[in-house]
Amino acid sequence: MSGRALLRLLALAGGLALAGLLLRALGLAPGTAWVDAWVRGRGVAGQMIFVAVGAAATAAGLPRQGVAFLGGYAFGALAGTLLGLAAQLGGCALAYGWATLVGRAWAERRLAGRFGHRLRPLRDALAADPFGATLALRLLPIGNNLALNLLAGMAAIPPLPFLAASAFGYLPQTVVFALLGKGIRVDGTWQLALSLGLLAVSIAIGIALVRRHRAGRAIAPDAEGG
Repeated sequence: MSGRALLRLLALAGGLALAGLLLRALGLAPGTAWVDAWVRGRGVAGQMIFVAVGAAATAAGLPRQGVAFLGGYAFGALAGTLLGLAAQLGGCALAYGWATLVGRAWAERRLAGRFGHRLRPLRDALAADPFGATLALRLLPIGNNLALNLLAGMAAIPPLPFLAASAFGYLPQTVVFALLGKGIRVDGTWQLALSLGLLAVSIAIGIALVRRHRAGRAIAPDAEGG
């Protein structure tokens, strides 16, 4: 599991870095047009737009690392981390709330049906320790952010520990990818090197933590299968 996780997240970081460098070499901005048109240089209004759009995109399934990368590109490492984290938590809350209001009956059917043997252990781990299980899963360098948001909402996991643990679990990779985004924008070699070093550390911590937690054992068969 650890080898695959390392390769997947490093590939994501490397792909973002290479794409940004290529766009710079072509004379294009390393980000989408809306970031340059509506976010950068617009002060508080730009920050609000970024958080709102980032939250909506994360709620719809955009990788949270991409939001952090664009936050670092638009605002720098510190502000990009804080605003990226706000957008990620907003998206988490939106998906969780939607699942709570709309998906509860669907979840009960699935837990009682043929998917129950895969979903129930993870649901039980979250219910037994909402903060610890969520934190372990957020630090895990593989997995589906949106799927966990929906499962937590559908399984009626308490919102406060779920969102608090999500914030702590999001933070390491948010810092990493915000640094990566800033490094791409300013040609900051040291930011790029630091971000990749921190990424390796965060992966190691996540793997060690999830191996010790019940939530990690609950998803181990699926994680091994890719």
